[in-house]
Amino acid sequence: MGIITPLVAYSVSCVGSALGLLSTERARNSTGAQSHWWLVVAAVAIGGMGIWVMHFTAMLGTWMGTNVAYDVPLTLLSMVVAIVVVGVGLFVVSRSDPNRLGPLAAGGVFTGVGVAAMHYTGMSAVTIGARVSYDIPIVLLSVLIAVVAATAALWATMNIRGPLAVVGAALVMGLAVTGMHYTGMAAMKVVVDQRAPLIVGNSQELITSLIIGVIAVCVIIIFLLVLTASSKEFEDDAELLDRVIRRSGWRES
Repeated sequence: MGIITPLVAYSVSCVGSALGLLSTERARNSTGAQSHWWLVVAAVAIGGMGIWVMHFTAMLGTWMGTNVAYDVPLTLLSMVVAIVVVGVGLFVVSRSDPNRLGPLAAGGVFTGVGVAAMHYTGMSAVTIGARVSYDIPIVLLSVLIAVVAATAALWATMNIRGPLAVVGAALVMGLAVTGMHYTGMAAMKVVVDQRAPLIVGNSQELITSLIIGVIAVCVIIIFLLVLTASSKEFEDDAELLDRVIRRSGWRES
């Protein structure tokens, strides 16, 4: 339905990816439970916003030839899958040496396959008066794109530093996520059944929920990033204060 919805979906994915990258950077500069909590925040940002919200934003702009409704439990399950698989991938790579390829590859495969599972679980939540089938080679291509994108994203979460690098990586991650989604959609074949009863769509309610959810999550994560400091930042501040005090005492003597 035009270029607006894909652009909005891409923007949402970029914002979620950027917030996730900032959160993982905060996790690297923290220790203990604080580091783990930042990884949870990153999983919600990347999995929930960067992937899941992007998926359904794009879906709500897709016309399939007839009205569409969504199975709410399956839709919510797909959200849980997205957050969990990203969280597992983040914890796998965060526990290993950033230069080791084994954990990165394992985390990328697990997360990529999980993201693909999220996509097709979300697609199974679509209730439509039509026969739906999938082109298997294109489905496999979408899974491959998801694995490559997930591996690159996990590498970025462990290595990207600085605002400009975060913005650049988020733009690439958003492109990879939307690319996987639309490849998966290209695999979908819909033949409308003219004899099927008309389905009453619930798209408007989902749009409203998505908008409220995205705004709420963005605000919460931004406040967390702005109003909290990592263990390393506390140590750096304490060290700076100690140097100032010692220098001040030296001058007075």
